[in-house]
Amino acid sequence: MRRRDFIAGLAGAGAVWPLAARAQQPRTSVVGLLFSTEGAGRVEQLTGIRQGLREAGFIEGQNVVILQSSAEGVYDRLPRLVAELVAARVDVIIAQAPPAARAAKAAAVPTPVVFGVGIDPVAEGLVDSLARPGGNLTGVTLLSSELMTKRFAVLTELVPQARRFAVLMNPNVPNPWLGGVEDAGRAWGAELRLHRAATDAEIDAAFTMMAQQRAEALLIGEDTFLAQRPQIMELALRHAIPTMGLLRRFAALGGLASYGTNLSEAYRLVGSMAGRILKGANPGELAVQRPTKFELVLNVKTARALGLAIPPLLLAQADEVIE
Repeated sequence: MRRRDFIAGLAGAGAVWPLAARAQQPRTSVVGLLFSTEGAGRVEQLTGIRQGLREAGFIEGQNVVILQSSAEGVYDRLPRLVAELVAARVDVIIAQAPPAARAAKAAAVPTPVVFGVGIDPVAEGLVDSLARPGGNLTGVTLLSSELMTKRFAVLTELVPQARRFAVLMNPNVPNPWLGGVEDAGRAWGAELRLHRAATDAEIDAAFTMMAQQRAEALLIGEDTFLAQRPQIMELALRHAIPTMGLLRRFAALGGLASYGTNLSEAYRLVGSMAGRILKGANPGELAVQRPTKFELVLNVKTARALGLAIPPLLLAQADEVIE
């Protein structure tokens, strides 16, 4: 099948292919972006990827073409989308979030893959080790696990009277951070109730249980719950539960706070690693990177609605305050 015919056939397949960029010539490299879901964060991720590629010497429209494809939150589509990117003969696949990375790993494709994930890629089986990934996958971990204890500490500052904490976690994702959070909870004298949920119905049931148990604050697990963020925040606001998430989007949707990796910076590293591979680097020998830029986002509007006063010192430390 000719590349032109293949690309044309994708018009109704849920993929977004910037054909104007394809018209640029000559093209030297093709990067396939595989998104797990639509929605918030896409702009920051794309901005970071383009910056990283540019730093590696690859400028979109000049010597690199970027093809975008998205499962739009329907993860069953991912294996087909991976196969389509391989058939399009992309030089490297960038996999956004764990579902896309898992699909690329499971497909055992020969194309190099650079992932951006919040999970531990070793525990997930994506790579052999952080220092020497092996195989054809490498990428960036957003350090979600290692930041969970920090998130709990910030949440206790925001809700100092709370002693009953709920933790929402995805049972389909490794949770190596749990022991650290439980230790922190005991040291604080807190009661932690774990709620395992992945689907919309399970999340609804989890919040019903939180309300019955009179949860005073909620810590979102390391899974980014990409498709369910609005649902989680709507339920948290309905039940008046102060919530700490890991990405800015949680706070922007009405959560009390978020603390985690800056997405633009994380995906700049992803783009830079993709650029190194385009120059000939072996992904199996490129150590998994860890971002160093983090951001604390506080939602003052939500705090007022919950009757909470954010400590002045914490306000001063915030990277962003949502009024």
